[in-house]
Amino acid sequence: MKRFNSLNVIFVLALGLLFSPNSAAQLFNDMDKNPHDIVYYRASKEETPQIKVIYGRPKAKDGKVFGTQIPYGRVWNTGSNESTEVRFYCDVMFGNKYVKAGTYSLYTIPNKNYWIVILNGKTDTYGANFYNPKFNIASIEVPAVKGQKLENFSIAFTSKNYGTQMVLGWAETRVKIPLYTEQRLISKI
Repeated sequence: MKRFNSLNVIFVLALGLLFSPNSAAQLFNDMDKNPHDIVYYRASKEETPQIKVIYGRPKAKDGKVFGTQIPYGRVWNTGSNESTEVRFYCDVMFGNKYVKAGTYSLYTIPNKNYWIVILNGKTDTYGANFYNPKFNIASIEVPAVKGQKLENFSIAFTSKNYGTQMVLGWAETRVKIPLYTEQRLISKI
């Protein structure tokens, strides 16, 4: 009988250790130093989203980001950690390229006066380490202009009479990517 009680005590102690706060904390990773964000584009507040972007928001290490923290002329995952993911809920014109509705990775190649913006069909990748140009869907070249200082990398949308722009901003750099959704194109006809 004593042996049975000893086994019960050992079992209860093992369960207690397994579910103690210190051991449960071991199941979770540390907090990511770069927060993630989601931004949507809707033609109006009442409508369903047409575009969704999920991206990491790195912080500037100094006042100048591009050319130092993010080198010129090299593929960048357009954020931090996992590659930035863009979901088009409808077919779009990405610059002058027709792109089917779907989910894509967004890569960029920053340069001083212009950027190359790339939609890539390989998703769920970590950073630019796994970028493979054979999966490119479309790429366009857009100017880089100066803007108000931003400490964290940010993505937003602006609507214009002629279409929509996805705006990438960090430090004093702004890049505007022209997008035309089917709904915006039809309303112009």
